Amino acid sequence: MTELLEIDGASLVALTAGPSAAPPVLLVPGYTGSKEDFAPLLGPIGEAGLRAVAIDLPGQYESPGPDDPDAYRPDALARTVVAAAQLLGPGVRLLGHSFGGLVARAAVIAAPSAFASLVLLSSGPAALGGVRRKRIEQLEPLLAASGLNGVYAAMQAAATAEPGYVEPPVELAEFLRQRFLAGSPAMLQGMGEALRLEPDRVAELAATGVPALVVHGEHDDAWDPATQQDMAERLGARYAVVSHAAHSAAVENPVDLLTVLLDFWR
Repeated sequence: MTELLEIDGASLVALTAGPSAAPPVLLVPGYTGSKEDFAPLLGPIGEAGLRAVAIDLPGQYESPGPDDPDAYRPDALARTVVAAAQLLGPGVRLLGHSFGGLVARAAVIAAPSAFASLVLLSSGPAALGGVRRKRIEQLEPLLAASGLNGVYAAMQAAATAEPGYVEPPVELAEFLRQRFLAGSPAMLQGMGEALRLEPDRVAELAATGVPALVVHGEHDDAWDPATQQDMAERLGARYAVVSHAAHSAAVENPVDLLTVLLDFWR
C-alpha cells in the first residue's frame, strides 16, 4: 500500500504493510535507492504482526527534496527520519540500508528515545572506500556536465562491462532507469559527497544504548564484511551474515534476511 507521510513540510512517499496499530518498522533506503528496495520484506513483516513502513528519503524517486546538496548529509536527513518515527508512534524499529544506515545512525544519535532498536544493513562505520568510492568520484563530473541522463548512461556502461554481468528483465530495467532519473541531482551530489566524508561515529552510537543489529550479505562489496563485523563488536551489537547475497540482501535473499530480522525484533 502506498501512503504519503507529511512531516514538517516535507512529503515522503512510503510503501506500507501490516496492521496500522502494530509496532512500527521504519525502513530507510540507500544511495540511488528507494522504498522499493524493501518490497520483498514488507508483506512478510506485516504478516509477522508488525507495521512495515519503507520510505523514499527527500530527493529520492517519488519524494521531492530541496536543491541544496547540504540537505542530503546524514545529520540533515536524520531530522526527517526522527520526525517520521515520531509520527509513527513509540517503539519504532529502525532499519537503514547502506547510506541509509548512516542516516539511521545519525537519527538514533540525535534522538535515541524515539527508537526501540536499530538495524544497520550493509552499512559501515565511516566513509565508503574501494571500488564504489572510486565510481562515485569518476561519475561526479558528469553530473554537472551531462545531468542525470549522462550519469545513468555511464553507470550502465560500467555495469555491463563487469565480468558476470546479467541484464535485468526489461520491466525491472525500465523501473531502475525511471527511478534514477526521477531523483534530485542535488540529492545525488549531496549523498555522494557524504559517503566520502562520513566520520566514524560508532562510539557515539554505542553510547545511546539502543540495541543494534549489524547484518550484511556474505559477498557485500561496499563496506568490507570484516569492517562491519568489527563495527558490531565495537557496538556490542548482534551480528549476522546472509548467505547467497551481496550488498542488497533484501532483494537477493529476502527469506534468510527476514529470519534474522524477525528474530532480532522479537
